Amino acid sequence: MSFDEEWSAARAAAGSNAAMRLNQAPAPGGGGADLALNQDQIGAIGSEAYELHTRLQTGGKHAATATTEAAGALTREGFASGAALLKANTVWEGQVKTLVAACATISNGLNYSLSSHAKDEQQLHADFTASAIDTYLT
Repeated sequence: MSFDEEWSAARAAAGSNAAMRLNQAPAPGGGGADLALNQDQIGAIGSEAYELHTRLQTGGKHAATATTEAAGALTREGFASGAALLKANTVWEGQVKTLVAACATISNGLNYSLSSHAKDEQQLHADFTASAIDTYLT
């Protein structure tokens, strides 16, 4: 069989199998249309993120002075590990800053979500309360 014949057969086989394939069928019954926001749980997570942020700002730096002094002493004595220790400390400080920023982002994002959701709920309630649509339904 020549290449052209094989190619034509492969194209014909692929064309005959053209169909949508799903990994699974949709769940029966559908889901609810309500947005549920558990303010207590989200508030607790935001509070924990803020607490971790606060602790990391001080706790993540507690060994910085001692590490820098040790790196300097090792370097003065001619040990190559002094430079490596200083580099490790620099990387550590960068990682702590990244983690502190991530905790702040989580805390602020959750606080904003709670506040925004509450404002949206109040606005929807006000809009529906002021609505006169029921006067048109008889």
